[in-house]
Amino acid sequence: MAFDYKKAYKEFYLPPRQPQLIAIPPLQFLAVKGKGDPNTENGTYKQSIDLLYGMAYTIKMSRLTGKTPPGYFDFVVPPLEGLWWQEDAKKISYIHKENFQWISMIRLPEFVTEETFRWAQQEAAAKKGRDFSPVLFFTWEEGVCVQCMHIGPFDTESSTLLAMENYAKAQGYELDLGMSRYHHEIYLSDVRRCKAENWKTVIRLPVKKKTP
Repeated sequence: MAFDYKKAYKEFYLPPRQPQLIAIPPLQFLAVKGKGDPNTENGTYKQSIDLLYGMAYTIKMSRLTGKTPPGYFDFVVPPLEGLWWQEDAKKISYIHKENFQWISMIRLPEFVTEETFRWAQQEAAAKKGRDFSPVLFFTWEEGVCVQCMHIGPFDTESSTLLAMENYAKAQGYELDLGMSRYHHEIYLSDVRRCKAENWKTVIRLPVKKKTP
């Protein structure tokens, strides 16, 4: 049976709707960096998703190519994730989506090394006839965060974010956005097949202990 990160690490992917504190260890990802409105038709954000899944499935199916990486195990491709920020803004504004900067990501299994990544990048480019050079091998340590599950459209996240910030303050923490610490979302629903009011999104906000 294919290894499923969502089931094995429920604390990361299936949190309750009530905010909680969590420490996230260093993890490795496929990643594409960009900027601009994610809703732009055929824009760079939507192109980044195609690139990430192209690479992820190339790695997953590598066992069929005779290029099985050392330590390989079959896995369910993890969900799409995103880091979001806007220059000189401490909080995200959903009104000015054109100002978004983002890193789209898919978690990589532990057996994937930089050598495996480079092979998959070349293999995907050869099979699909497109440039996969924007995809990066990205290791990221998120640290301590407040997280919870948001149900509903992305544009209604403000009430969830406020609850998260208030919870963090009650626990003696404050938000720590900026300096490579970002608003983080994990997308558990297929927005093409699910009504917006039922979308499930894990939201994480980095925090630090409040200064006296």
